[in-house]
Amino acid sequence: MSPAAGSSMFQQPKAVYAVAFACVVSFMGIGLVDPILPALSEQLEATPSQVSLLFTSYLVVTAVAMLGTNWVSSRLGAKRTLITGLVVIVVFAALAGLSDTVDQIVGFRAGWGLGNALFIATSLAVIVASASGGFAGAIILYEAALGLGIAAGPLVGGLLGDISWRGPFFGVAALMAIALLATVVLLEPTPRPAHPTSLAAPLKALRHRGLLTMSLTALLYNWGFFTMMGYAPYPMELSALQLGFVFFGWGLFVALFSVVGAPRLQNRFGTARSLYAALLLFAVDLAVMGIWADVRAVVVVTVVVSGVFIGINNTLTTQAVMLVAPVERPVASAAYGFVRFLGGGLAPYAAGKLAEHFTDHVPFVVGAGSVVLAVAVLATGHRMLQQADADMAGGGHAPAEDDVAGEIADEFGGAPGAIDDELHAEAAGRHARP
Repeated sequence: MSPAAGSSMFQQPKAVYAVAFACVVSFMGIGLVDPILPALSEQLEATPSQVSLLFTSYLVVTAVAMLGTNWVSSRLGAKRTLITGLVVIVVFAALAGLSDTVDQIVGFRAGWGLGNALFIATSLAVIVASASGGFAGAIILYEAALGLGIAAGPLVGGLLGDISWRGPFFGVAALMAIALLATVVLLEPTPRPAHPTSLAAPLKALRHRGLLTMSLTALLYNWGFFTMMGYAPYPMELSALQLGFVFFGWGLFVALFSVVGAPRLQNRFGTARSLYAALLLFAVDLAVMGIWADVRAVVVVTVVVSGVFIGINNTLTTQAVMLVAPVERPVASAAYGFVRFLGGGLAPYAAGKLAEHFTDHVPFVVGAGSVVLAVAVLATGHRMLQQADADMAGGGHAPAEDDVAGEIADEFGGAPGAIDDELHAEAAGRHARP
């Protein structure tokens, strides 16, 4: 990161900070509920698989909504879409906090997922369009918001969940209401894209082999990822606050290796080799978690360590989509998000059912097998990734500001290619100097 980019990150209008604050709260959304899963199961007399539907409804709705977010935002404009998403999140987060049954919470989490899809579809575009003092600085600010949200979510969930399981839901509703008010007041209207996006465009894009390969890889990898997220809190048998600290450590590693580690690994070893290593190490981590699922210390350590591999994988798989997809970046983002969130949504429910029918060991072992299968699928596109890396090194992958502004933000992968593109530009500048 150049000093100019770092300083320009702070030279932004108030509207940019308002949206960045909303991003922090949005990125807290998934990890926020982890610490309260056992409490929900106990106090509402529900099985782990029933409680895991909090993840399933949220992520499956997010996945399906991804197909239409570009269609909506290209007609309403980014600001209206952003505000609509924020309103939906505030309403459904508050309703989840007022619920009395798991089924009600599951339903309201589905509505929350719809709002979140609308929000993350436009947050990056709004930050870039409203930024001043440098495009790179705006992207870095977005990445900082992502990292802070991922790390803070479980800790806030644990602190509020230690008071009541309703606390995290009301907390999100209150914080998002503040973000909504700030966005309405401070953000200027944003122009609509020149060309409306077709509703069928993301599904049609999946006919391209490169995009389909990366999307299926992400689906299988996310099966392992959300098995850990959705079921690991149960065998640890910790309080909400203790679980919050465990997943806070996990979130710190995710944030650090998403923003800093992944781009540098990609620069040094290439996309394919970095992904093979990170995916295989994550599979080993899940396997260890599964073999010793009845040893609390092992589960705690493997959950925290998994943040390293998850951070690398999330960023590099998302970036790889942008490297190989032969369609516009917003369309590629929507298609990829649809497929991968389906895997993430179904995995926690399946994990709960596997544990009910077998033992706590089985979900993690199945998750490990899914991640190994992801490596096999990814290997079928090895030459494609090598060629994409070569094109990028040769200056063929330098997205324009409008191109990045139009792509869908990613809750765990950040702005695909934004940071590594900057690093490549810096490297090219150093080589060009005599």
